[in-house]
Amino acid sequence: MIARAPYLFLLLIMVPDLYLDMHYWRHKFPLAKRIIYWLPSLILIAYTLKLTYEPEFIPANPNTLYIYLLLLGLVSIPKCAYMLCSVIGLWLSKLVRLFKKHKHGKPKNYGNLVGIIATVLIWYVVLYGAFVGFQKLEINHQTYSSAELPKEFDGYKIVLFSDAHVGTMKGDRQWMLERAVNTINDQKADLIVFTGDLQNIKPKDIAEHQELLSKLKAKDGVYSVLGNHDYDKYMHPIDDRQAQRCKETIALEKSMGWKLLMNEHRVIRRGGSEITIAGMENDGDGKHFPQNGNINKAIGNAKGFVLMLEHDPSSWRRKIIPDGRAQLTLSGHTHNMQFSLFGWSPMSALGKEINGWYKEGNQSLFVTAGLGALIPWRFGATGEIVVLTLKKQ
Repeated sequence: MIARAPYLFLLLIMVPDLYLDMHYWRHKFPLAKRIIYWLPSLILIAYTLKLTYEPEFIPANPNTLYIYLLLLGLVSIPKCAYMLCSVIGLWLSKLVRLFKKHKHGKPKNYGNLVGIIATVLIWYVVLYGAFVGFQKLEINHQTYSSAELPKEFDGYKIVLFSDAHVGTMKGDRQWMLERAVNTINDQKADLIVFTGDLQNIKPKDIAEHQELLSKLKAKDGVYSVLGNHDYDKYMHPIDDRQAQRCKETIALEKSMGWKLLMNEHRVIRRGGSEITIAGMENDGDGKHFPQNGNINKAIGNAKGFVLMLEHDPSSWRRKIIPDGRAQLTLSGHTHNMQFSLFGWSPMSALGKEINGWYKEGNQSLFVTAGLGALIPWRFGATGEIVVLTLKKQ
């Protein structure tokens, strides 16, 4: 994980301390005390270098990574914010001084005060997200209307969940997964769908929770697709698609009674009508995330109303809209950046589909914020279970 951008992490840790040392510590404190102030950053630098050569995406004991990231949030990021505020404040104070008639005295740097306030706010966000926000769960009720939906499916209830990352929900977080399973079953849904990223990086994440996940029940069953984390070595795309599949993950999902769709579809009938549940394999950018989706195989010769399951919402514009046959697509993957402030996520500035509803012509996409996460932290972008009711327009 850190191996993707080690220099960025090292700069984040080192630069603020160099700034603070040059402008404050060296003028006020003896060398021994300066070393004490540097000590947290030196520890973070050492562990960053260790993670750079970590053969796996995350360490075997992920708790060490969680502690490292928590320290980054409580030490390095606040220092960086303080440094930026201080530098900007210094520039502004000098600029103001240029236009002043009386230039006596040292210019005041109000950026330092802003930096202290920013530090306190960052501490709040980091601690709340780690110890409160990640443990929260919302039931998100949504309605989808379409003239193309058969009348027999008017009122059809679907429970959508995604990005469970059950490897994070073990030990003292096991209760979170138990709560999610019970909440999903309590909805008495016609259909349960899961849109990928069941594990963190290894099938054993699923195996530890196999009995609990097998308890998910709905009238028409549980349907699922794979997410980028559900493939072997998903960080390094391989040309041979078969080599990317995690056979053990596939076997585990099927053994739980889930209907895993890998560029396949199934038909659900009510009376004399039917709808098609299609599922594509993960269809990401092909660089960082597997691009294995085949929409022609997934939909096949199906006609009428098509509900598409696809982990990565970027595939909606790339493949699903051009194909034109899937009226409704359900996705996850983005986690709504795990950060949202008053309903706004910085990721939305990219203009991509990251959370909620999107529509083009008669085709709609819903992206869920997901249930869990690889990193146990959420602020504003609360984990959710989506209860989606279909309506005949």
